[in-house]
Amino acid sequence: MQNTEHTAAPLLVRGGRVHDAVHPEPQQIDLLLENGRIVAMGHELNVPADIAVLDAAGLDIFPGFVDAHTHIGLDGYGIGYEGCDYNEMNDIWTPQLRAIDGINPRDPSFAHAREAGITCVCTGPGSANVLGGTFTAIKTVGERVDNMIVKEAVAMKCAFGENPKRCYKDKCDSTRMSTAAFLRGALASARDYGARKAAANGDVTKMPAYNQKLEALLPVLDHTIPLKAHAHQANDIFTAIRIAKEFDVGLTLEHVTEGHLIVDELAKESNIPMAVGPSLTFASKFELQNKSWETPGVLAKAGCHVSIITDNSVIPQQYLPLCAGMAVKAGMDPFAALQAITINPAKHIGIADRVGSIEVGKDADLVLTDGCPFEVMTNVKAVLINGAVVSQK
Repeated sequence: MQNTEHTAAPLLVRGGRVHDAVHPEPQQIDLLLENGRIVAMGHELNVPADIAVLDAAGLDIFPGFVDAHTHIGLDGYGIGYEGCDYNEMNDIWTPQLRAIDGINPRDPSFAHAREAGITCVCTGPGSANVLGGTFTAIKTVGERVDNMIVKEAVAMKCAFGENPKRCYKDKCDSTRMSTAAFLRGALASARDYGARKAAANGDVTKMPAYNQKLEALLPVLDHTIPLKAHAHQANDIFTAIRIAKEFDVGLTLEHVTEGHLIVDELAKESNIPMAVGPSLTFASKFELQNKSWETPGVLAKAGCHVSIITDNSVIPQQYLPLCAGMAVKAGMDPFAALQAITINPAKHIGIADRVGSIEVGKDADLVLTDGCPFEVMTNVKAVLINGAVVSQK
């Protein structure tokens, strides 16, 4: 779906240092934006004499920052627990839920995000449930979520570790073994349901009774979307990988808190995208005791596909670049850190054809700063989404 809100007239962004997230070194070039896309890059571009110009002389230009794992719009700013919509607490497995039905575009977190240069996010259900529902990728500007969507169905959230145990310990789940068993049972039931539908060959008299939960899992089994697995501890990470392989489904790893402790093993799973964070927080539970800013850099150096995330509202959305800066301070290569909040998360959530780098044909989502965005004293001077200036100072 093409985002149609806030698409501007043609614009020439002139004179900035362009960090495209593809090449390590910046280039002093101009950018021509039309119909919400980047249509040309270079020097002395052939443009109409009356085209609007955004003077970027002395500024650095980055792709709009992308967060592969948030709950923005569902866990709203300043509303308290009673207003949160990101965890369904009445059922341990709810794959039929869709993030788009809960997102509030008027959540002030969206304004905070875009003013800081975060232009695209992947948001969805939390980790209370073994299966929580479908995440969606949206731009951070708009009044109606339908017009903000970049990719409606990105991944199916599942969770391991302490959260499902804590939330359902008095009902049905008090061990890691039962969490894994619930997920296996759901996937097996969906596989059987899908097989029966296929065998019916369109004959409604032979079709299985409609099951909304199992229907929602079919895109996972047919590789349309992956499982998005909340996993902090090393054993939970390996359980997620084990189950994904058992059912031959796609997988992304979310949080990966102990990833640096098992880096040699994770390097063998280099096809699995890994989103690291939230790291700018206190270790509030047992499974976070090995939290480290070194994790994303250690994994990246080993060849893993690494994104850095805020898990907003755990970390406010606007501090995504700061989290990348903290990873650099802990040893991560600066260019790898830039990619970890631009092109890597775009790939992680399957929208790298649209966002994550400055290239001809991609959405004109740009961040103009007066220095390195990882540094707290750097100012974001302008933000463009779909070629329209949505924030300027």
